[in-house]
Amino acid sequence: MTIQVDSLIFTFPDSWKVCKYDEWAFYRHQFSKMSPGIKAVDLLAIESQVIWLIEAKDYRQHPRTKTIDLADEVVQKVLYTLAAMLPAKIHASDISESNFAGEILKGQQLRVVLHLEQPVKTSKLFPRAIDPSKVQLKLRSLIKPIDPHPKVVESNQMQRLQWTVTEL
Repeated sequence: MTIQVDSLIFTFPDSWKVCKYDEWAFYRHQFSKMSPGIKAVDLLAIESQVIWLIEAKDYRQHPRTKTIDLADEVVQKVLYTLAAMLPAKIHASDISESNFAGEILKGQQLRVVLHLEQPVKTSKLFPRAIDPSKVQLKLRSLIKPIDPHPKVVESNQMQRLQWTVTEL
């Protein structure tokens, strides 16, 4: 299964169920309207009983300008996404969204992945400003009850994940 997130193409094994959660009608038209600042991860993936929450960031062309720390932003997105699953199962008008949320709620393990693309070669114009190991360490401390081993990866260092990511 192949899914595009901005300029990145994620290719998952055929046995996986994957969706772009931030495009769900339930998220866009109901859940996100409850309060300003509600966020969503880009992808939800189900592999057996393992639930993957995947956030993709590509700073190769445009550097990060948000003032919020990247790890804090990912944590917010993970928390809001998880908080939406039970209401989505019960109230989503799209049956496929309701069913997918139901599958998420049956999960036995949660995994969090930040896919972070930065310029390969640092330059004065596009420096490699974000240290993935520092982001991963902060994520680990913040979301330990959800996933004690979150991953921060990029397309050429996928840390043995079962999917691939290429550029559009």
